[in-house]
Amino acid sequence: MAKIFRLIAWFIGITLGLLALFILISLLVYPSEYVYRALAWRETDYTDFMEHFPMRKLFAASEKFYFRESLEEDRVSGIFEQLSGTTDFESLLEAENTQAFIVIQDDKILYEKYLNGTQRDTLLTSFSVAKSYDSALIGSAIADGYLKSIDDPITDYLPEMLERDPRFQNVTIRHLLLMASGFEYKEMRWGLLNGDDPLTSYYPDQRQAALEFTKILDSPGEYFLYNKYHPQLLGLILERSTGKTVTEYMQEKIWSPLGTEFDGSMSLDSESSSFEKMETGVNARAIDYAKLGRLYLKNGEWEGEQLLPKSWIQESITIDRENHNAEYYPDEFGQIIYDFLGGYYKYMWYGYTREGEDPDFAAEGDQGQFIYVSPHKNLILVRNATAYGHLLGEDWIKLFYQFATEF
Repeated sequence: MAKIFRLIAWFIGITLGLLALFILISLLVYPSEYVYRALAWRETDYTDFMEHFPMRKLFAASEKFYFRESLEEDRVSGIFEQLSGTTDFESLLEAENTQAFIVIQDDKILYEKYLNGTQRDTLLTSFSVAKSYDSALIGSAIADGYLKSIDDPITDYLPEMLERDPRFQNVTIRHLLLMASGFEYKEMRWGLLNGDDPLTSYYPDQRQAALEFTKILDSPGEYFLYNKYHPQLLGLILERSTGKTVTEYMQEKIWSPLGTEFDGSMSLDSESSSFEKMETGVNARAIDYAKLGRLYLKNGEWEGEQLLPKSWIQESITIDRENHNAEYYPDEFGQIIYDFLGGYYKYMWYGYTREGEDPDFAAEGDQGQFIYVSPHKNLILVRNATAYGHLLGEDWIKLFYQFATEF
């Protein structure tokens, strides 16, 4: 028995020693703030954006826009119950960690529920829904003349990248929007905390990460590969071209013009760097998320004013037939997009084709955040959640798609 205890003690000692060595080496390579975040916070979740990251405030619009209320809860619930095979849709929403669920048609709220301790004025995070806001801001910057074209090389705005590799001049803003830059991106790597997912999530200076950690792997435009350095680089381009923080430009071009009812915020990488987390950092109320969907549903027009060019909206959500093939979506995530409902990825929006109709499209975020738009039914659906339950992203998209078909 004593021998067994000595063996266990030896094993624990070796494990703790290796862990201490791992932490020590990590602290020699990376900022201590990054090492702490990566080890203590681990995979990003709802708590990170609500409690851990600093924020820069977005202020509610002085002239607010309100959707009309014309509730049809029984009708909406009935269709979702039929499609999902449940007898109580609201209970399903609650069991699946849903915080907010809204259905809007013809500018009328048909269904609006808040669950699991939330209410209409609860601040909810976006995860990757934020990327669709990034895309809208790029369209706005082109319309304002800050950017000449999405075919501008990124090195026109980020010339220091040329010093590391002259091939960066072949990468354009369009390539970033399409997630087709040819950059290397490995979510996790063996050894130190050098996986691209933790680096793009927790590194306290995302400007440095985007400018210095990116590496050219292949020629741009050849294939889709989801890469969180892309939105960070877009944020840098916006910051440098407009001379404003991304939050300031967001307030001016999106937040205030859309008549937001509530204050929101953008999460920052750290207090010292104060750079917006472009990949995940928008925080808003669910009803205000719906307004981005309405802007795109109405081709960039808002109450008589053209906030974004119609051509930009159409280009952002229309399928690129040239790249709609399995070879363009080579990895597992890409194949999920391509194999599902005629799916495609365009300018940080997901599209779902319909025979003889305009495609449905969606802003989508981890843990089940959605702004889903179905133009042929003039529908907007919004869902926010703290975590995936039994229903994953493709399950919800299928429900939304079928609902828009049946409704």
